[in-house]
Amino acid sequence: MSSSTRAAMEPSDPLPGEGEAPGPADGIEPKTGELVGRSPGRLAWIRFKRDKVGILCAFTVLGFILVAVAAPLISKLYGKDPYQLYGQDRGLLNSYGIPLKPNGGIDGDFWFGLEPKLGRDVFTLLIYGIRTSLLIALAVTTIAVVIGVLIGLVQGYLGGRTDYFLGRFSDLMLSFPQQLFFIAFTPVIVALFVSPTEEEPAYVRVVALILVQLVLGWMTIGRLIRAQVLSLREREFIEAARLSGASGWRIIRKELLPNIWSTVLVQATLLLPVNVTAEAGLSYLGVGVHSPTPDWGLLFQSGATYYDSDLTFMFFPGIAMVVFVVAFNLLGDSVRDALDPKTVR
Repeated sequence: MSSSTRAAMEPSDPLPGEGEAPGPADGIEPKTGELVGRSPGRLAWIRFKRDKVGILCAFTVLGFILVAVAAPLISKLYGKDPYQLYGQDRGLLNSYGIPLKPNGGIDGDFWFGLEPKLGRDVFTLLIYGIRTSLLIALAVTTIAVVIGVLIGLVQGYLGGRTDYFLGRFSDLMLSFPQQLFFIAFTPVIVALFVSPTEEEPAYVRVVALILVQLVLGWMTIGRLIRAQVLSLREREFIEAARLSGASGWRIIRKELLPNIWSTVLVQATLLLPVNVTAEAGLSYLGVGVHSPTPDWGLLFQSGATYYDSDLTFMFFPGIAMVVFVVAFNLLGDSVRDALDPKTVR
């Protein structure tokens, strides 16, 4: 067979764009024609990442939490503990209990100075105080949110007499003045656990603070959840679930709870700093945590007593409290905006 005959029988080279699918080497990505959906949680996360203030506050709050968790390790590396009386043992206090060195005794050994009168290290007192205040506030917030969500769901979904009686009970609890109630009933709750003649363990005072704040801490979120459930229970998807034979518990668990979790998350974020300041206020007034347990409120109490001698005693706990509360409140606002972009501050 001649070469011209073979050339006629062989297929010619394909023209560009014919017989070949463009690949990655051509610089063209193949189009699949599929749309990628995004869940509400994914959309909320994308919106939150764009909020620089929210990200900064999230890292600040995370830093406080890490300091609270790692307080024993930080104390060990620092070489001090919050219970030893360094000022008295080393003769670093004058006859009035004030540090001899200026600025509250701040130096290379004591980064934040010494506590007046007892002479304990302020730095370790501060990091352990964050641990104590966060533990109590987190326990109060978690339990209050759970109780408020349960009562709000029951009120909103069942309605009728159940809603009426639970609503009146909530109104009754809201009528109590919180601060006076905390101050008056904290010693009463402590007396239920420990006899006046016995030595009071540290955990008893912590349990008393959690209980007394919990009694008046669930009503606000309960009312918010009730209002939201009332607006949801008449929606079409709830009616469809009822017509399909779903039980009340299944409707609450599968239909209502997924639609209120954003409200729960935002309210928990805003409630935690409120409980931190409430606990510190009770300790400052003398009905909260007692010395030698480290606590933010006790640091404020000591600083307020000796502020005329040196303002340094109020500086570090005051700055820490302000930064923590502002960061948590701004974080709550950012979370709310991310979950509900239609909300206007």
